Amino acid sequence: MRAFWIVWCLSSVSGLHAAEIWPAWVSWVMDGDTVLLVRSGQTEPVILRIDGIDAPEICQPGGMASRDAMIRLTLRKSVQVTDLGFDNYGRQVGRLTVVGVDVGAEMARSGMAWAYRFKTGRGPYAALQRAAQKEKKGVFAASEAAMSPPVFRRFHGPCQGNPGQ
Repeated sequence: MRAFWIVWCLSSVSGLHAAEIWPAWVSWVMDGDTVLLVRSGQTEPVILRIDGIDAPEICQPGGMASRDAMIRLTLRKSVQVTDLGFDNYGRQVGRLTVVGVDVGAEMARSGMAWAYRFKTGRGPYAALQRAAQKEKKGVFAASEAAMSPPVFRRFHGPCQGNPGQ
């Protein structure tokens, strides 16, 4: 009984839990960090917010390019989802891999998304983002400083109207 309580306390404090991994198929790309997919054996689509990244808003500079990069990586492809639960908006959150490639890492490496983790700000791909910034890749290639999505929303609000404007 004592061992049970020790394990329970450690898992509660550290946030450890067994992440479920399941196969799916990406049917739509909403933007650079959110896809619509269908879990194998299911018919209802699931909105998946990719953990560890924050892509530009679709209407901000680089938003369409980020979405297009996600399309190239995932659209109509079989993927593996490491299920991490739900975010504040009710979206499924998880890691996404395509043929062994970590999609979040690839988006950060190519400069198409910022490394980000809810509540902590820094995500697992911070070093990849720094390298992309140093090498002026993706959204970091513009002559003016790239504005992170939260800062963009603070100044401009949510995207409305035609994407890319």
